[in-house]
Amino acid sequence: MNWRTKSVEQSILDTDEPGTRLRKDLTWWDLTIFGVSVVVGAGIFTVTASTFGNITGPAISVSFIIAAVTCGLAALCYAEFASTLPVAGSAYTFSYATFGEFVAWIIGWDLVLEFAVGAAVVAKGWSSYLGTVFGFSGGVVEIGPIDFDWGALLIIAAVATLLAMGTKLSSNFSAAMTAIKVSVVLLVVVVGAFYIKAANYSPFIPPAEDGKGSDASGINQSVFSLLTGAHGSHYGWYGLLAGASIVFFAFIGFDVVATTAEETKNPQRDVARGILASLAIVTVLYVAVSVVLSGMVNYTELASGGHGQANLATAFAINGVNWAAKVISVGALAGLTTVVMVLVLGQSRVLFAMSRDGLLPRGLAHTGSRGTPVRITVIVAVLIAVAATVFPISKLEEMVNVGTLFAFVLVSAGVIILRRTRPDLDRGFTVPFVPVLPILSILACGWLMLNLTGLTWIRFGIWMVVGIVIYLGYGRRHSVLGQRQAASTH
Repeated sequence: MNWRTKSVEQSILDTDEPGTRLRKDLTWWDLTIFGVSVVVGAGIFTVTASTFGNITGPAISVSFIIAAVTCGLAALCYAEFASTLPVAGSAYTFSYATFGEFVAWIIGWDLVLEFAVGAAVVAKGWSSYLGTVFGFSGGVVEIGPIDFDWGALLIIAAVATLLAMGTKLSSNFSAAMTAIKVSVVLLVVVVGAFYIKAANYSPFIPPAEDGKGSDASGINQSVFSLLTGAHGSHYGWYGLLAGASIVFFAFIGFDVVATTAEETKNPQRDVARGILASLAIVTVLYVAVSVVLSGMVNYTELASGGHGQANLATAFAINGVNWAAKVISVGALAGLTTVVMVLVLGQSRVLFAMSRDGLLPRGLAHTGSRGTPVRITVIVAVLIAVAATVFPISKLEEMVNVGTLFAFVLVSAGVIILRRTRPDLDRGFTVPFVPVLPILSILACGWLMLNLTGLTWIRFGIWMVVGIVIYLGYGRRHSVLGQRQAASTH
């Protein structure tokens, strides 16, 4: 394994290399829009209601706050790194400067999993909502033994075209779609507020119910359960904490903002602003929706079995506001459009950084006349489209979660290391109370990782083994940094 590190100065110098230069078009407001557009997705329309009904009860707003604090700790660490090292690649680039090339490859390979699987899963969700909005069964046709999801293909092709045409254009489109879905969320809050009944907030934390009968067993149960032999419970304090680990995934995506640091006009100032502003906005939206939802219906009415798979529209239907279901579906469709787009953007920027470093073929890092990595964008779109249109990948959603949390842990640890090894660096933003806050971030993320299933960890391990084989077979020998070091010794 190779632990050679790439200096911050060299990483920044490489961004001016002819033929692989990205155009600096983005402001902090563009970054905030990207952050909000990727985080406010289907989660707020679906996960909120099912978690409220089955796991937390009215205390779901507290679960959201706990999840937001966890994300906030990681966001501070991302903000410091991105303001110090404004280079495409996010956690991959940060790890290269702190842990060395091998760990950087591992985290880059991990991000490939996070963004690619995430984009494919969300594209499938977009396809199903398309059918809801326009009144047909969804964008799927049977071709022999294969269910071909043409709706997923349509959205991936559309967003990839936008991204290839320019990041600023993508940002403007994202702003329009984000305005639609945020308006729908605000409509949910305002209209729903008229149907709040104070009695529905009591008990705020319902008494715990043993979940032994419904919990999974073996490797399908959480790692925490496997280690302790504990059985989960619905409601109660354990339910509140378990709810936090579930709704946390409604926040996934804000780290994509850091991948656009190299395309930002003033990254030292604006990347931190964009990350923290987007996280603050979505936290307010999520807590407001959860408070209104908790007051509109009793939590038992949204528990599994009562109304099937509950979502926000279910709560409005119970109160006789049936028109809200169509509006919420439109909001979810707009929301998922931008989620797919920003995940494809993040995926292409991580692979761009890895290719520029030689860990993947260097030719992929070529940028076109519009200053975007068109080749990688097309390849990423094709791979994600194949996964989304042909493979039944819904069972791999937790893989996105473990990949994200793993990246959060490394970035948080990296802040501590870089503070000690390079205290001289110009940091546009600094995390307060180092090392305490980064350590708290690591512990919080670690706790959420323990709530993922054993099967997810096994799949994650297999993916990482494949990545190591590719690095040993190609990346280590073609590394630009390795070739520079070899040349300097001769």
